[in-house]
Amino acid sequence: MANKLDANKLGLTLGIFIGGLHLIWALFILASTSLTQKFLDWIFPLHFLNNVWQVSNFNAVYALMLVILTFLSGYVMGWIFAELWNYIDKKVK
Repeated sequence: MANKLDANKLGLTLGIFIGGLHLIWALFILASTSLTQKFLDWIFPLHFLNNVWQVSNFNAVYALMLVILTFLSGYVMGWIFAELWNYIDKKVK
C-alpha cells in the first residue's frame, strides 16, 4: 500500500498550518488593531462582501484559545482525512 498516509503526521501538519495562520492573525491584531481593520475593510469588497466585522482589542487569553482550538481542529481534520484516504485506498483497487 504505497499511498498510505500517516494520520498523525497529516494531523500535526494541518494543525500546525491552521494554528500558525491564526497565530499570525493574532500577532497582526497585537501589532495594530487599526491596520488589521483596514485590511478587512479592503479584502471584503474584493470578495463582493460588505464588512460587518469590527476588530476588537488584543486579548492574550483569546489569542491562546484561538491558536489551540484551531490547531486541534486542524489536527482532527487531517487525521480524519488520512484515515478516510487510507480506507478508500484499501477498498478501491
